Amino acid sequence: MKKHRKKYEKPKKPYDKIRIERERELLSRYGLRRKREIWRAEAILRNLRRRARDILARKDPEKERELLDKVVKMGLLEDNPTLEDVLGLTVENILERRLQTLVYRLGLARTPKQARQFIVHGHVELDGRRVVWPGMLVPAGAESKLRLRLDKEKVFGGEAK
Repeated sequence: MKKHRKKYEKPKKPYDKIRIERERELLSRYGLRRKREIWRAEAILRNLRRRARDILARKDPEKERELLDKVVKMGLLEDNPTLEDVLGLTVENILERRLQTLVYRLGLARTPKQARQFIVHGHVELDGRRVVWPGMLVPAGAESKLRLRLDKEKVFGGEAK
């Protein structure tokens, strides 16, 4: 059985006013449920940037290609990125690749919170399979495979109008 580990770290200064305001703005813009989702995106970004710094220091072309391929596959950067591009990524880049944000950006939902509700209730399909995790990072090229599958009777209640 796989051991479950935390995928984020809490901030070192819990009452930093600037950080709290920035997180509150991100919560409202992306329709997130709790700050833990921001901290998880920050942890993903922190790991990518740490790997990029290590590769720059060691000058390992094989690991560099591996990291750059992963970042392109995740959809964070376009073709032919450099390690400097990886170091320039922000939390917003990670949050833009979440399923919830993509459902909203593609116009399948009116608001980010409605997009989250559609996903959690099982109304969103990715490549023909139902996905119920709003925080899932959607790989590059999979945006075209996103579908909203609504049964009008279930969503709006009663008879279909």
